[in-house]
Amino acid sequence: MSPKSVDYANLLRTQYIPHIWCPGCGHGIILKAVLRAVERLGLDKNKIAFVSGIGCSSRAVGYVDFNTLHTTHGRALAFATGVKVARPDLHVIVVSGDGDALAIGGNHFIHACRRNIDMTLIVFNNYIYGMTGGQYSPTTPEGSFASTAPFGSVEPPFDVCNLAIAAGATYVARGTAYSTAQLDKYVEKGIQNPGFSVIEALSQCPTYYGRKNKLRTPVDNLKWQKDVVVSAAKAKDMTPDQLAGKIQVGELHHGTRPEFIRTYQTIIQRAKDAALAE
Repeated sequence: MSPKSVDYANLLRTQYIPHIWCPGCGHGIILKAVLRAVERLGLDKNKIAFVSGIGCSSRAVGYVDFNTLHTTHGRALAFATGVKVARPDLHVIVVSGDGDALAIGGNHFIHACRRNIDMTLIVFNNYIYGMTGGQYSPTTPEGSFASTAPFGSVEPPFDVCNLAIAAGATYVARGTAYSTAQLDKYVEKGIQNPGFSVIEALSQCPTYYGRKNKLRTPVDNLKWQKDVVVSAAKAKDMTPDQLAGKIQVGELHHGTRPEFIRTYQTIIQRAKDAALAE
């Protein structure tokens, strides 16, 4: 199915359009990639739970015509876990920003990976706290400027995908707002994966990150994404020196291990059988 054939109006709450994202923001591009994945999979929108926390990316739930939950800062995965436990039949998709997912929500992130609960997390990574004034985030590149790092950030950033793999997620991929044809395929495969999936989507924030880091226009930001990334397949044949400063994109991990909900349901059944046997 080509992007042109997607009935976006059927998947959106069109009464809330136009959106409030800044001109040039990549979040709308990423949201469309998610909608294309949902359409290609033929998912019943009434069987989708779309969950977010707080931040620019978290506004996405207000625009989609799914079951939606706009929760508190950093707690999207905690609420989503409750939804999935109560309604295992739902496709639970979580959208979260780099600060929401990895700063205040970092503990929930690693434990959702560890449990391997059947949900899909899409991290809209624009390297900055865009909604609250441009503070640096856990993914802000070292040396980059932010309102709270006027002389450059001194903290090494998290690698979202490496963290997810180490914590136990069974499907991990990274895409960009520049290459949306690849990004929506990663989202599609993440939703199909019977376990916890993490898709990092590199987004652009010309308003805060770009303006402070010599990427003043949306085009500058997208060109940076194009120039800085390298496919994971190509990276295998590159030397450490050649990979310096590059960001790998593609499917970075796909494994299998027991999924939390299915395991939990066997425990519940075991408890019921034990109670009946008394």
